[in-house]
Amino acid sequence: MKLSAIASALEATLENADPDAEITGVAGIEEAVAGQITFVANPKYASAAKTTSASAVIVSDSFPAIPTGMLRSKNPYLAFARAINLFYKPPTYEAAVHPTAVIAPTAKIGANAHIAAYVVIDENVEIGDDAVILSHVVIYRGAKIGNRFFAHAHSIVREDCRLGDDVILQNGAIIGSDGFGFARDGQRWDHHWEKITQSGPAVLEDGVEVQANSCIDRASVGETRIARGVKVDNLVQVGHGSSVGEGTLLCAQVGLAGSTVVGKNVILAGQVGVAGHCNIGDGVVVTAQSGTHGDIPAGSMVSGSPAFDHKQWLRAVGIFNKLPELAKAIRSLTAGPPERDKSAKKEP
Repeated sequence: MKLSAIASALEATLENADPDAEITGVAGIEEAVAGQITFVANPKYASAAKTTSASAVIVSDSFPAIPTGMLRSKNPYLAFARAINLFYKPPTYEAAVHPTAVIAPTAKIGANAHIAAYVVIDENVEIGDDAVILSHVVIYRGAKIGNRFFAHAHSIVREDCRLGDDVILQNGAIIGSDGFGFARDGQRWDHHWEKITQSGPAVLEDGVEVQANSCIDRASVGETRIARGVKVDNLVQVGHGSSVGEGTLLCAQVGLAGSTVVGKNVILAGQVGVAGHCNIGDGVVVTAQSGTHGDIPAGSMVSGSPAFDHKQWLRAVGIFNKLPELAKAIRSLTAGPPERDKSAKKEP
């Protein structure tokens, strides 16, 4: 593919490069060779742009000039993501139903479905057109799923859950597993924990992707709702009765306790934990490994556990590293004058 055609497809401005150069693929900035394009979105790799062997580098509009060809873009990372799609062709799946698939007679499957080996689709399930359902996927009874559903191997949709159009489930994702609800019976000698029935479904709106081995729990009453365009990373736990707003990212190992309300366009970075019944406002960013124990106003950026304002947290961490020397200095200030040796003889 010619470099000029790539620039046009990416809506990028080509500089310092032959428009007719043939490009065969994309690669990381340190691995790229002649005939490939790469990108710089992180300043950490800016110096590598000067020495890369790539034929062209996707950079921001303000990036300083380099000897290598440049594709200037307002959003280099997004442009690179789209460049990958110009070269990578994902597997295609023909419309077919494998003979080992088990589909209940009351299930309704739309046109052009690909249903692979050992899939199980239970009673009264509805699935829209152009679904791809790979091996060992299980759809429980009463589930309702929209068009262009893509379910990778071993993903599960539980009873009565509702999924919109263009939902993607990666391997091992479970939609609608039981929420963690138990009531303690202190009258019994063994302090029995009685299971609370999880009667409400999980609902995923259009364009949601849930990645590998993540769980979206069903609700005890009401519903658990993941709004349009939310992306859920690997090993994420969304507790029963929670609500996640449009365009939010839940990164790896995030945990939302029950009845958490997360607003729109929120980013919860890796291993963030949110206590139950908390409200996180629109546009909030919670940095990695932070823990929140209360409501967070819209537009905030917080860090730490318990999480507080990110700038204050940075100052606190800087001070924390100096605590030993600060403690030593304080001890020296508060200590009295050194004791004189009483055994010493006085001078005449």
